[in-house]
Amino acid sequence: MNERHEFNRKIIEEFRANAGKVGGMFANAPMILITTTGAKSGQARTTPLVYSKDGDRYVIIASMAGAPNNPDWYHNLKTHPTATVEIGAEKFKVKAGIATGDDRERLYNQQAALLPMFNDYRKKTTRQIPVFVLERVA
Repeated sequence: MNERHEFNRKIIEEFRANAGKVGGMFANAPMILITTTGAKSGQARTTPLVYSKDGDRYVIIASMAGAPNNPDWYHNLKTHPTATVEIGAEKFKVKAGIATGDDRERLYNQQAALLPMFNDYRKKTTRQIPVFVLERVA
């Protein structure tokens, strides 16, 4: 298991044990767990992410801390846009879509205002960082 997977595993464990609250570098950050279906493997993959809200929609950003490539979960959501999220003690299904144009800019800037590290991520990479909008499904 690589370092990032171990780091994520510990956050997921802490999140589930404390109804969505975690400490460390993500203390007080709005945290979501998203379980996607692997684009290639077809297996369930859970990833902890920070998020923001836009009305009833949840916004997640495929920044990968400004890495030159998109995170694995990005490919999973593009291939299988239905996922499960956990926020606090609540768990529900969502349908993911990629924000584009002015909507993408607005949502990215909104999250960067809340979590300034996203301004740094934008400066570290030449790719346009994808922004996903998650909407609850029945």
